[in-house]
Amino acid sequence: MNGDDFGRLAYLALLLAAVGGWVMVEYRQRLGQALRVALAWGLIFVGLMAGYGLWNDLQRDIRSAQVVQGGRVEIPRAPDGHYYLRLAVDGHEMEFMVDTGATGIVLSPDDATAVGIELSSLDYLGQAVTANGVVRTARVSLDSVVLGPFEDEGVTAFVNEAAMQGSLLGMDYLGRFSIQISGDRMILTR
Repeated sequence: MNGDDFGRLAYLALLLAAVGGWVMVEYRQRLGQALRVALAWGLIFVGLMAGYGLWNDLQRDIRSAQVVQGGRVEIPRAPDGHYYLRLAVDGHEMEFMVDTGATGIVLSPDDATAVGIELSSLDYLGQAVTANGVVRTARVSLDSVVLGPFEDEGVTAFVNEAAMQGSLLGMDYLGRFSIQISGDRMILTR
């Protein structure tokens, strides 16, 4: 604990003591009522914290999904400004962030494990330069990558050695499509 943390803790302790003192004076004859009010406010606080904690999950569920129409896939822009695609990789559906700055498909270790890639058997011989620095990668081949009506077999991808928030869909795969951005939608056609 550094000095700033100690100062914050002391401030919160003083604030709690002041509020607690006021409650004791105000409700000295009605402690049962004071406990009910404190419990009600505590539950409100816990509810707000739970709602805040679930907000990212709710946004992901609320976000409109990609739309497949014939030979065209429309992807809405997410609230964070990125485009996310759902693909079936070797029979497992997963979400990718579209990254036009990435060369290839980059699987997070978690997503690689989900599609049956044994991480301990990989040789991390490659390197990728990212915003977080240089990371080691292992080249893998995906049997099947499906986006709507489009299926590609034997697709090269890379497994990132370091933990990632999610997987990336780079230009090696996106280059198989004609890409158009119109308003807040990315449109892929083939």
